[in-house]
Amino acid sequence: MDWTEVKITVPAADTDRAAAIANMAVPYGIYIEDYSDLIQGAREIAHIDLIDEELLARDRTRSVIHLYISPEDNPAEAVAFLRERYAAAGVENEVLTGEVSEDDWANNWKKYFKPLPVGERLMICPTWEALPAAAGRALLRIDPGMAFGTGGHDTTRLVLETLERHIRGGETLLDVGCGSGILSIAALLLGAKSAVGVDIDPLAVKTAVENGALNGLHAPAYTVRQGNLVDAVEGAFDVVAANIVADAVIALSADIRPFLKPGGVYILSGIIDTREGDVLAAMKRCGFVLRDRRERGGWLCLTAAAG
Repeated sequence: MDWTEVKITVPAADTDRAAAIANMAVPYGIYIEDYSDLIQGAREIAHIDLIDEELLARDRTRSVIHLYISPEDNPAEAVAFLRERYAAAGVENEVLTGEVSEDDWANNWKKYFKPLPVGERLMICPTWEALPAAAGRALLRIDPGMAFGTGGHDTTRLVLETLERHIRGGETLLDVGCGSGILSIAALLLGAKSAVGVDIDPLAVKTAVENGALNGLHAPAYTVRQGNLVDAVEGAFDVVAANIVADAVIALSADIRPFLKPGGVYILSGIIDTREGDVLAAMKRCGFVLRDRRERGGWLCLTAAAG
């Protein structure tokens, strides 16, 4: 079985943040090339002053994070996740893949993506699979391509399950960092009146529009816009969902209240459990009150309301 190697180059000062995000994409470890303290480290640890010239020639202003992804873990989605999360966190990055051809790693995982029931009311089905018996569930067709969001990742499933509890018919939704469009599409299939998705990645916007069409969804009920989080959005919504990363959620929370109708809910996900305290503190500063907390696999989905 061919695995995909992903190499992520980031400024050395951002190594820790970038590594934490990389660990979100895969559960089985990474390794990091970081030569920023090469000389000092050699003196303190090895007690030597002479260092191999090849090592001295390495770029000490940047680090390279390596991770390896098996086909069944969907390398395409993992790479999309990384690019979106780094952009949201403001981490300059270059993401490269190797070992197998892009066509292979972008498509081989598809044989592992089967129809997936989520919560009590949804069935997610990739476009290349035969339609399953949905047993009363809303059937969501999707081809994520190179955008994040198949429903298989814990963060996405947590939001989808949370949406089921808040979409009962006629609501309006804003999906910040929409990726494949899965959250907006799910909300509409569950009975929402309209959904707006926004993403900074033009590829994600294109994919989200295409996935909407697969499900018979078009403007004005379903619209997708390219922009930096809320910059491209107007109006107020019953539900605002942000499945991004803790730092971006913290930054976003200061601006989100004008986009939330009175009595509306703010659903935050993509939060690793170690950042829960930081996110909760930011929510409190911004006048939000925690209403619900869900956890799976070390990931959190929080539901808040304006205080």
